[in-house]
This record gives sequence, structure tokens and C-alpha cells, in this order.
Amino acid sequence: MAAPDLVVALTGASGAAYGVRLVEVLLRAGRPVHLTVSPAAVEVLATELDREVKLPEGEFDPAALLGPAAGGLPLHDLHYHHYRNFRAGIASGSFLTGGMAVCPCSMGTLAAVAHGLSENLIHRAADVHLKERRKLVLVPRETPLGLAQLRNMAAVAEAGAVVLPAMPGFYTRPKTLADMIDFVVGRVCDQLGVEHRLFERWGPGGGVLPATTPFTPAGKESTIPECGGISVRPARQRIVV
Repeated sequence: MAAPDLVVALTGASGAAYGVRLVEVLLRAGRPVHLTVSPAAVEVLATELDREVKLPEGEFDPAALLGPAAGGLPLHDLHYHHYRNFRAGIASGSFLTGGMAVCPCSMGTLAAVAHGLSENLIHRAADVHLKERRKLVLVPRETPLGLAQLRNMAAVAEAGAVVLPAMPGFYTRPKTLADMIDFVVGRVCDQLGVEHRLFERWGPGGGVLPATTPFTPAGKESTIPECGGISVRPARQRIVV
């Protein structure tokens, strides 16, 4: 029995922009989103995006998380749950959902999911999706990977989860950080069954960009524009590619 509701969890790995953009895209696609955020994710949001998010359910402000993009989104479809609230519907298998994404997924969260530890709502919701045989997408952003982390990834894959590392593809000839973020978010949407046009697909008819598309040569700097209302800190508005 398919349900339109989707669960998104933001945890303490670097890559907060992936999670924020995913929430935005899912809301724009008309999907109800059940959101939960870990304390470590709050720290990463402040560090990487200069966004101050408050976790108490009475104080959580969607605009603080989504930034300027919040103004054009159907926020009535965004349902926030405190990470310690085990009374939330997503803590039970009887609450029907269409899938869950942990984006980004910290190595601590990965380990908890791999070993069935339900220490908070994020772990429990992930465990529910595994036991109910629903789609669970974990988006780790870590490098290099140690043996324990690799074994945890194998364990969650064996349990039925999809391990989708935050690794942008380059065959689409990305020109901006926004393009790279959207590639990863688009691949998460593919797994969740959400239609999108976030990147050009590979193959005949896929619209992949021709080889003549300009790309910043090595050693040159390229500016990073805003992505769905996401802007990085001023000191990090340039990258070397």
C-alpha cells in the first residue's frame, strides 16, 4: 500500500545543503514531508549555511531551515518531529509512508541503523522502514572510510537499505555547486520515486550535455551561486576545480 508521505532526517555529517535542498524539492513535488533533525545537524547547519535552527517542537521554524525558498513552498505539507519524540507517527510501522531518506547521514547514525539501535526517532524511523520493507536511503558524506564504516554500509545494504553516497556525477558537466547538489538530490528522488528535472540524464534522449560544454579548467576559480535559497558562508563562496 503506497503512501505519499516521505520521511527526511538530517544528521551531523557535512553536507547540510543536500538535506535542505531535498526537503525543498520534495515539498515542491507535492509530497508531505515528515522531518526530524539531530542536534549535530543543527551545528552543521550553522557552520555550513549560517542557519540557526531550534529543535523544540514549539520553536522550530521552517523558514530558519529552508531560508528564502520557504516563501514559495507549501509549508503545510512539512511536519516536524523532535528527534526524541517517540510518540510521532513515523516511530511506528502502522504509520504508512512511501520511504525515508537520511540526508546527510552521519557515521554514527549509520552505525545505529546497522545495529538496530533505536536511541532516537531518527534511528527508530529508519529501523521501521527496514522492518516494514520500505525504501530507506542513507546518504553518507565521509572520506576516507574506515573498515567499521564499510562494514556498517554492507550491513545496512544487506538489511535492505540503499547506500547512496553524496558523490556528484560529472558527465552532466556541472558548472556550479548548485548543479552538484542537485545531482545528488535528484538521485535520492529517483530512489524515492519522486519525479524531477534536477539534472540531465545519461543516454539517448537523456539530454546529456555535449562534450563541448565549457568547464572551468584546472587551477581556475569558479563562483558558487545560490541553490534554492542556499548560500554558503562568504568565506567559502569560491572553490578551486
